[in-house]
Amino acid sequence: MAVKIINEKCIGCSICEKNCPFGAIKIENKLAVVLDNCTGCGVCVKDCPKNAIENNATSMSNVDITLYHGVWVFAEQRQGKLMPVAIELLGEGKRLADEIGTEVCAILCGDNVDGLVDELFEYGADKVYYANMPELSTYTADGYTDAIYRAILKYKPEIVLLGATHIGRDLGPSLAVKCGTGLTADCTKLDVDPEDKKLMQTRPAFGGNLMATIVCPGHRPQMSTVRPGVMAKAERTSGKKGQLIDLKAELKLKFKAGDIRQKVLDIVKSTAEIVNLTDAEIIVSGGNGLGNAEGFKLIKQLADKLGGTVGASRAAVDAGWIDHSHQVGQTGTTVKPKIYFACGISGAIQHLAGMQSSDYIIAINKNENAPIFEVTDYGIVGDLYKVIPAIIEALDAQAA
Repeated sequence: MAVKIINEKCIGCSICEKNCPFGAIKIENKLAVVLDNCTGCGVCVKDCPKNAIENNATSMSNVDITLYHGVWVFAEQRQGKLMPVAIELLGEGKRLADEIGTEVCAILCGDNVDGLVDELFEYGADKVYYANMPELSTYTADGYTDAIYRAILKYKPEIVLLGATHIGRDLGPSLAVKCGTGLTADCTKLDVDPEDKKLMQTRPAFGGNLMATIVCPGHRPQMSTVRPGVMAKAERTSGKKGQLIDLKAELKLKFKAGDIRQKVLDIVKSTAEIVNLTDAEIIVSGGNGLGNAEGFKLIKQLADKLGGTVGASRAAVDAGWIDHSHQVGQTGTTVKPKIYFACGISGAIQHLAGMQSSDYIIAINKNENAPIFEVTDYGIVGDLYKVIPAIIEALDAQAA
């Protein structure tokens, strides 16, 4: 149970029963009883007038934080393929670990994905904690949370990083609640405080109008979900090896009937066009300055000529000119291509948050005072319907 009743102190007042938002406490025989659906939210702990309820999850908050060492990266995989964000986090995790003076480790859950272990070592993991079980073949919140939480209890990592993917955004909060620690979601930057080695976690706040840096001084592990496409990928070193820890054997992992409440009946892949903005080396994005949906035909011509991918601003997506899968920015995809073209995009801070880490930014805009020019390497003030055809013509001439 996430909370524990101290029977000697409980007076059966029923305050906890009345205030529990999940109906997870009942009064039986004048004593409070915790049910299986307890989430450990802590409301009952705060409300109890006799301090008769303890939150088991918060017990990790009261230990000596100097006992926690190592940077852990959740090695997200889907159907046996390592997700790009895991490689990005290994690169960032290695940088943080070097600054702190510790090791970078990967934690891998799945069934018969042994081939990924060597891949993780080659991408820089000093250790791989591997939970290899049929019940973990497909992601479920209960299965993955239980396995990783038990590993955290035993091995005490100082930092745990997850990708801000659909899986990471579900798993991260679940783990944080179990561990009784904080979670900074959707980070775009991570640093180490030079004074006390705390993790400094930066993310957009107030609708992207400012960047907030958050620390977790008194709880461990320090946990963050990180946007895909923000961090540089780790370099791969062929043949590199490390230490493998078999969590099934070390933790005696076993799932009983009912432990995993979710059941995956089928995996249906989308038949829509797959837009891979995260891995694109060249992105040509269009914004409100296009004027209409037809403008994206010109954007696509330039993207195709350069071997790139079509992106878009939120304004263009909201106008219905292009599908949301093309959206770059805070509420879209964060990207880090080698070259980013911003065509008819004014440069709202929400959009900048998603592309300003690009190696080279080229902007085309009629308004010479557009905020986009503040972050560009090359700016062209002009009508995109004249500038883009001129660029295409120059590319054709060069190819000839």
